[in-house]
Amino acid sequence: MGLLPRSHAMLVVLIWIFWLPKRSAELVDSSIRDHRTLDALLQDYAFRAFVRPRTGIVYDGVVPSNLTGISISAMRLRRGSLKARGVKAYKEFEIPVGVVVHPYVKRLVLVYQNLGNWSTVYYPLANYVYLAPVLGLLAYNASDLSAKNLPELDIRASGQPISLKFSDVKSVPDGSVAKCVWFNLHGLVNFSNVVSGNVCSTFEQGHFSIVVESTAPSPAPVSPAPPGEVPNEGPTTRGGGKKKNTTVWIVVGSVVGGLALLVFLGVLAVWVQGYKHRKKMQQMEKAAEVGEALHMTSVGNTKAPAAMVTRTQPTLESEYVP
Repeated sequence: MGLLPRSHAMLVVLIWIFWLPKRSAELVDSSIRDHRTLDALLQDYAFRAFVRPRTGIVYDGVVPSNLTGISISAMRLRRGSLKARGVKAYKEFEIPVGVVVHPYVKRLVLVYQNLGNWSTVYYPLANYVYLAPVLGLLAYNASDLSAKNLPELDIRASGQPISLKFSDVKSVPDGSVAKCVWFNLHGLVNFSNVVSGNVCSTFEQGHFSIVVESTAPSPAPVSPAPPGEVPNEGPTTRGGGKKKNTTVWIVVGSVVGGLALLVFLGVLAVWVQGYKHRKKMQQMEKAAEVGEALHMTSVGNTKAPAAMVTRTQPTLESEYVP
């Protein structure tokens, strides 16, 4: 009786272990699904890198664990210095002289983003394939380095454009032409030509990458469904939820099946041990019966030895007198 409650407790613990991490990840990720919310979150974590901030020094930040794969950095600059000198090398970006900042601020922070394997999650681009990760460059007011949810400043190159030299670019498929893609802060997409295979240029801030048009074959036409039948729709968001539920039930079924198997093996081991004990007792009784010198007789449910002959009869002394 004590085994079943213990098995139920173990089942609850295992279900909780399998289910809680997935549920927690869903709750966290659901709050940062759009790229504008992601920008605000990365601004906060990039500003945290300023422990003892110095002007013109690049400080690498650390993103939350649920966004592993994204890298961020922050650099504080004086507005006048940025316009007069520019920045020769800030990660993949090269900022020329003549950059204008609106509205007026005394100091600003340039936040760098490399979205890595999250590029297609936050910047999906239909009919195109990414050859490089999405890189971001956004400007913020540096008057309060502990501020969150800051609005972006408007920075524009007035002379030469800002250039990006991508360091991690996949080879261009045969017959395809690589293009630079720019996502502005309002969601608009603009394409331009790639220079020297891995260099793009821009006059404004935003997010950038290199892409090629997808060469995937067009889907085959779907024949109309016969009257009275509902056409089979492809997977949707709700379908994805059903798949997650199916996965959870598979895990639960596996755990229950494993516990049932353990219980069965335990019962089988106890039965085998009892069977061996009974068999051994029978063999000992049989050996005792075979080697017994006295005749055994049954008395009730037990066995007891019995004499084969009677004891010596008494003899009178007179019988031996000659």
